[in-house]
Amino acid sequence: MHSLVRRDCRHRLTSGYAGHPRPLPSRVVTTMLLDAASLYFRAFYGVPTSVTSPDGRPVNAVRGFLDMTARLVTAHAPDRLVACWDDDWRPAFRVEALPSYKAHRLSPDGGEETPDELGPQVPVLVEVLAAAGLARVGAPGYEADDVIGTLATRARGPVDVVTGDRDLFQLVDDARGIRVLYTNRGITDIEVVDEAAVTAKYGIPGRAYADFAVLRGDPSDGLPGVTGIGAKTAAALITEFGDLAGIREAAARTVVPRPPLTAAVLKKLHAGADYLDAAPVVVAVARDIDLPAVEGALPRRPADPDALAGLAAAHGIGSSLKRLGAALGWPEDALS
Repeated sequence: MHSLVRRDCRHRLTSGYAGHPRPLPSRVVTTMLLDAASLYFRAFYGVPTSVTSPDGRPVNAVRGFLDMTARLVTAHAPDRLVACWDDDWRPAFRVEALPSYKAHRLSPDGGEETPDELGPQVPVLVEVLAAAGLARVGAPGYEADDVIGTLATRARGPVDVVTGDRDLFQLVDDARGIRVLYTNRGITDIEVVDEAAVTAKYGIPGRAYADFAVLRGDPSDGLPGVTGIGAKTAAALITEFGDLAGIREAAARTVVPRPPLTAAVLKKLHAGADYLDAAPVVVAVARDIDLPAVEGALPRRPADPDALAGLAAAHGIGSSLKRLGAALGWPEDALS
């Protein structure tokens, strides 16, 4: 899930990269969607646990998340910002289709395995976002990916999806201005991923990433892929036949094998037929789940200044909140 885009393969846009917001007509509304769990996990591992509150509790994930958000707002100047939440990190419909989905990340109590120092920070982050007035959206029975897919589909202007999850590469769409700001490592190294970047890295059209992931698999999500088919063969099949449906149709009617549908590849595809029936629903990001209308406008001052000031004092996150406030254009006395 978190395999990195190589530095020598990434594609940076001349506008919109760090520190250079895209020049757009003033009437166009730009949206930034944060894959919250991906980012607070990245923040947790990117900022040392020695960053603590006054009473000694780690707040590294909270600090890192807020600092990352401040940098993103400063660099890309979105009009709307939504923190998208995993209300269900392992939805039943995906597990029913493929029981191995994220099974290796289950804790003994059936929840997601999370570092002891991170778990208590997540409710703090929820409180901070609410007091700051930043939109936070989840949906019962769905992952943040599905919230992002739905909000990106609804958006009427350009969308930046901020994530460390390659699954969301399937959303990139140059025609609609949807791209991924990929957290390559830590909380400061961010790469722009558009259709050209997907093609440069994987040798496939951007729209084909989900089918590519089905074929190749992704061990970090418990997605086995078709045994014996790696990235190179998956890309060759997609290039030749367009998508997974085209590949399977060709495999079903092929009498005389020829590259890339060699006899060995045909055998592997036939052996993986049950997996290929099940996996697409697991990999595909939902784009039409039932969500309320989400405004997401950047707050020009905290929604609850007193609560935010209390959180800043209790958790020792005042400096991070000041940086966030500066990025959002809050008055200097917003936290006083």
